[in-house]
Amino acid sequence: MTEIEGVVPALAQALAKRGYETLTPVQQAVLGAEMDGADALVSAQTGSGKTVAFGLAMAPTLLEGAERLERADLPLALAVAPTRELALQVKRELDWLYEFAGAKVASCVGGMDMRTERAALERGAHIVVGTPGRLRDHIERGSLDMTAMKVVVLDEADEMLDLGFREDLEFILQSAPQTRRTLMFSATVPPTIASMAKRYQRDAVRLTTASESRQHGDIEYRALTCAPTDRENAIINVLRHANPKSAIVFCGTRATVNHLTSRFTNRGLSVVALSGELNQGARTHALQALRDGRASVCIATDVAARGIDLPNLELVIHADLPKNPESLLHRSGRTGRAGRKGISALIVPYPRRRHTERLLANANIKATWGKPPSADEVLALDRQRILDDSDLTGETTPEEQAFAADLLAKYDAQAVAVAFLRKHMAGLTAPEELLDGPAAGERHERPERGRRDDRGDRPDRGPRKERDRPERDRGERGGKRPGDFGGGTWIRLSVGRHHSAEARWLLPMLCRAGNLTKNHVGAIRIHDNETHVELHPEAASAFLEAVGPSRKIEKSITVDKIEGMPVEPAAVPRKERVERAPRKPKPEDASKPEGKPKPQGTLRAAAPKPQTVSAPAPGPTPEPTAAAAPVEAPRAESPFPDRSFKEKRRRAAPTFKRETVNPAERPLKRRRDRDQAPAGQPVSGPVDATPIATAEDRGPAPKKAWKGKDGPNKDGPNKGGPAKEGKKFGAKKFGKPHPAKTRLGLDKPKKAPHRKG
Repeated sequence: MTEIEGVVPALAQALAKRGYETLTPVQQAVLGAEMDGADALVSAQTGSGKTVAFGLAMAPTLLEGAERLERADLPLALAVAPTRELALQVKRELDWLYEFAGAKVASCVGGMDMRTERAALERGAHIVVGTPGRLRDHIERGSLDMTAMKVVVLDEADEMLDLGFREDLEFILQSAPQTRRTLMFSATVPPTIASMAKRYQRDAVRLTTASESRQHGDIEYRALTCAPTDRENAIINVLRHANPKSAIVFCGTRATVNHLTSRFTNRGLSVVALSGELNQGARTHALQALRDGRASVCIATDVAARGIDLPNLELVIHADLPKNPESLLHRSGRTGRAGRKGISALIVPYPRRRHTERLLANANIKATWGKPPSADEVLALDRQRILDDSDLTGETTPEEQAFAADLLAKYDAQAVAVAFLRKHMAGLTAPEELLDGPAAGERHERPERGRRDDRGDRPDRGPRKERDRPERDRGERGGKRPGDFGGGTWIRLSVGRHHSAEARWLLPMLCRAGNLTKNHVGAIRIHDNETHVELHPEAASAFLEAVGPSRKIEKSITVDKIEGMPVEPAAVPRKERVERAPRKPKPEDASKPEGKPKPQGTLRAAAPKPQTVSAPAPGPTPEPTAAAAPVEAPRAESPFPDRSFKEKRRRAAPTFKRETVNPAERPLKRRRDRDQAPAGQPVSGPVDATPIATAEDRGPAPKKAWKGKDGPNKDGPNKGGPAKEGKKFGAKKFGKPHPAKTRLGLDKPKKAPHRKG
């Protein structure tokens, strides 16, 4: 009785061809008698062989006792994965697992041509693998028929919910028949997964194969503490020290992925990037480069590297700490798969040690604390690897022996060995020097100050403004004073207050240039044209060596070492202020000068308001007197009537009918001298009552000379006028006459435009 007994014969043959002798715990669990036709919620650690497990679990339902599947028509099984890479990886696993069963597997993932996927579904498929969004699109478009679906598998279900695919998953499950089997595989089972399983599964079998005492028994966890500015150097030394066949470096953002990819490429490492901003073609090319050995390091984000299975992945480095224990387990699960050993290294800055301890405790993981390997340790391991190289003790061919004899005859044996070392070391990346920090297992924290009772009572200090404070240099920054280092080393920067120098950007610049931390920098004194900085005695020499002989830090900023204590430069004297002569007192009788007279307008004076006269008391009628001289009644300021807005709009309307007045009956127009007379005053002088001549009085107007195309009228008939016979010679319906200087027939007349209708 073999350990793979219970597997369908067609799948057992594929496992034997693949080299499987035993099954993993999760693969054995899905073959139990309680799993016969039942739904299941399987909790297994990453890298335990879940893909082969659900392939074995759904085989009895698909084959139904037959040795091979019938001709592909409607899909019988559906596998849903969170990412494109994982979906394509699941397809490859199912291809070889169902090779002898005659199964046809199709993929539907985002980033691929949807028309090609639709054509594959129309040709028929037994198993469909895809991502939630693309599968939902095919279902809504009708290209994926779910009526014959027997099994639905959710791989990495917890991750799909974290990525926001809950609505898509519910739509897919509701589109499948109610009689289907639902298999959920997840590394963790949060409450959201449990509630979904309760809603969409029927009497599900709960299988737990993950160790309750310790996660990932095949993975060795290491927590390496370093200075925050030494993170990249620590990663380089870890890669050089481990020398893995393939490794993956996890980052928190795409920007960090791009930065580390550029930095490591410049250092000579063969790296590829894997982030969400890459298209599917670039992702596939990067993963294929890792599988082929053309690249050894993959720098990726959490989402992009979710679920990928890389062969011979020996090392996982966490450049940015995971956000939660689940992310830590998923990251580390890329290594230590299928019984192989792996290493998961966390790069822990000194201030993040407590956070990392809580993270490991919540994930039920025990890690070994230490420091990243130093440059000396990396070089020593390189020498040991050369001494232990199997090529030095292996068998040699006659051709190799003959060539070695020629080399020894021409060169000394030591010279040949030195040349060999140079060639070998030239292909390796030089290790980095790391800053000294706390020893392994110690926390980087400030000393305890003790309780108030131990330090004595605080004296009454009085108001803040009245306290006696020691004088402090205005330029000191960074929280430390001269003398904290016990005789630190001073340096001079060629930038000062006149160059807008501030400690908030000087301190990071110094740390970047010389691989320092803020604990290595003491007082910062900013003067007018230069700045004095105090460095820790042990870090000063390393800082100057890192800066190099050019002594240039950034742009035009240079640094020089100061022997002894710095001397404060003399302040630049200010320019003396020239006192102006006092102004003469203003005389008391001085009056404001008269300005330019305002221009007088030509507006007409407003008409005086008429005075109201009370009516006389009734009495006897007075006797008639002689007629008085007529006096013109006062007129308004404007001779034209003032119409309202509504009246103007009514008159401007096209339907307004104007009264036709006979010109002979038109009243006489007032003369300009009468119109311009001041209102309310009689016109002086004789009044000209001569009527204005009308159109009838003037008679017919003389005809103007007609101007034709050829100019004004000339002597003779039709001179300058239009031709009596109509158009000129050569003109057609829509053409133009020929120019006078063009011979007839040489130029073709223009074609008449086409008229519609």
